[in-house]
Order: sequence, then C-alpha cells, then structure tokens
Amino acid sequence: MNPAQPERAAAANPRLSSKAERFTESVIREMTRLALQYGAVNLSQGFPDFPAPAEIKRAAQDAISADINQYAITWGAKKFRDAIAGNFERTQGVAVDPEREITVCCGSTEAMISTMMAIINPGDEVVVFEPFYENYGPDAILSGATPRFVKLRPPDWTFDPDELAAAFGPKTKAIILNTPNNPTGKVFERAEFERIRDLCLKWNAFAITDEIYEHMLYDGAKHISLAAIDGMRDRTITINALSKTYSVTGWRVGWAIAAPEVTAAIRKVHDFLTVGAAAPLQEAGALAMQSPASYYESLAREYLVRRDRLLGILTDAGFRCFKPRGAYYIMTDISAFGFSDDVTFAKYLVTDIGVAAVPGSSFYHDPADGRNHLRFTFCKKESTFQAAAERLAKLRAK
Repeated sequence: MNPAQPERAAAANPRLSSKAERFTESVIREMTRLALQYGAVNLSQGFPDFPAPAEIKRAAQDAISADINQYAITWGAKKFRDAIAGNFERTQGVAVDPEREITVCCGSTEAMISTMMAIINPGDEVVVFEPFYENYGPDAILSGATPRFVKLRPPDWTFDPDELAAAFGPKTKAIILNTPNNPTGKVFERAEFERIRDLCLKWNAFAITDEIYEHMLYDGAKHISLAAIDGMRDRTITINALSKTYSVTGWRVGWAIAAPEVTAAIRKVHDFLTVGAAAPLQEAGALAMQSPASYYESLAREYLVRRDRLLGILTDAGFRCFKPRGAYYIMTDISAFGFSDDVTFAKYLVTDIGVAAVPGSSFYHDPADGRNHLRFTFCKKESTFQAAAERLAKLRAK
C-alpha cells in the first residue's frame, strides 16, 4: 500500500460542522415528502392548496413581462418597502422609515436568521416559548445563541410569569415570539406583551416577533404588534412575509422591521446570505400590501370556516382538539389512540390511514413534551377536507 493513501483518505473526509450535528432536517417538510410518497392527504405543511389571488399573480406576471427581472436594491425595492411601511402604520399605528428601517429578505425564514446573526454574539441567550416553530431552535444554534425555553401550557397555551422571568438574565440578548402562534394558534394579549416589555427593559434585551399570521384571527382575537407597546418601538424586530396572507408560500418574500442601527446590521448579513429577494415578486408584493380592508376581513372569515370544518373532522375521529384563536393550525392530544408516541402515530396515519400530520415532538426542545400531540393544518380546500374525513373515518372505526 502506498503510505500516502491514508493521508489522502483522511483529507477526503474533513470534519463537518458541529452545528449541523445538533439539529435534524425539518420534520414538517419530511411529512410532506411522506405524504407524496404514500399518496396521503397532506394536513402537515402549512401551504394553501387553493389559488393565490388572481390580481397578485397578474402583477407578478406583468412585472416579469416588463423586464423587472434583475437585482432589486439589496434590502428591497423602494416601491415594496414603501408599501410595507404604509401597511404597518395603517394596521398597527407604528410609523417606520422605509429607507432605514426595513429589510426585504427571502421569506420570513431568512429574515429570522439574518436578524439572529446580526444581533447575537457567542454566549448570548435567547428566550423561546415552546411549543415553537421548528426553525427557531436551529436558528439559535447557527447564530451561536443558547436558547432558554419557556412553556406555553394547554389548553389556553398560557405561560407562567415566574418561569418567564427566571429565563431572563444578564446574558439574555432577545426573546423570540410568534403571534398568532404556530403551532398552537395562541394570540398574545396586551397584558402578556407588557410583562414581556418589562423584562426586555429590565435586562436590555431585544424582542424578535414573527407576525406572519397576523390576519388569521378568530373568536374576537386581536393582533397586536409588540412594536406598538410603549417602550418597545426601537427594541422590537418585527418579521413578516407575503407567504400566508396572500397564499404565496413559494414566493419566499419576507421582511424585517427594526430601528436604523439594527436594520443596518441585518442588511449586512442579509446581503451576504442571499443578496436579495426576487424583484418581480416584490413588485407584486407592493400591490398586495395595498389590498383593501375587505380582503383581510374575507380572509379571516374563510379561514374561520376552514378551522371549524377541520375541528369537526378531527373531533369526530377521536382527537382532543385545542381550538386555535389565530393562525391556521390545530394542535391535538392523541392520548386516546394508545400509541407509544407521536412519531409512531404520525407514521401510522400517513402509511395506513392516508393522512399526514406533524408530530408534536418537533415543536419542543425535549421531544417527550410533545409525545402526545399532533399538529394539523387547515389552509386547505373543501375537497381536501372531504378526503381527510373519509380516511380518518377508518381511524375512528379502529
């Protein structure tokens, strides 16, 4: 054997990043792949299976035809940033400078990681409510933060104020919260925000708010942006996107709103992560952001019908459902079915029953905390619900 061969073999296999070893691929996206593989009804991943508004699609087509096909300004086309600023002031009463306080990103996912990388230093801690959207944990790892988890407890998904206070300390750089919340449907209320505000002020921390489901509200729930709470205007980073409100999850156009010095840092990270979001889709987004109030009112009404439809289907099938007040997901308790854990049950559902859902453990730091939960989504058309009802009837019969 050539004595150089072992050296070449070692050189061909350099060590991978330890960061990547600390989290798995997305469970949500994996369930969609399994749904396709087994021909299951996909109630797992949160993308609508009905068309986006025709006028928004036409605006994108027109922009492409008009040759708006080259790079926009890295942090977002001016027309789109102006529309975002106008919409935020109109809905939340918070005036922002589109020239210095908005960064357009490739979806809210990129807006979140750009924000985290812009504000986090090694050794910093971030407070995260759980169950949480599964990206937040990997985002903390990739940005070098240490997460401190605070439980939202069913049935109303409330938190213990003492537990929240204990999660803050001198190393706290930020708290991440999602309202309306994925996966629980919780809508944070003003009193809860004021408690969070007081802790942010005490420990000089940022708040990063994911508000992508802001228009999906039920049973009298009201969306409040934390940036609108006294004392939080310049320490809140508000993240949002076109994806959910306009049924264009595949467009990947989102944004972050923050004070000028924070925005400057986010823009630098964003620039070297993705350069910029798709130019023609930003053009269409500017039109979407100027939709009349009637569009959002209709959106909420239609999603209320979908929510109640799926609640009925799941309840009839034997699930215990936690009724959401916002977003478009339903968390369920699966204890009655007698399976050992959520992953086993989810795999059984997709392979034997033909319905895909998301294991609850993917939303918790400790998987054991979610072993009795599954999440379903109701951003689907009636034919999808009908197919799901027919298949879940087999589960009920068993």
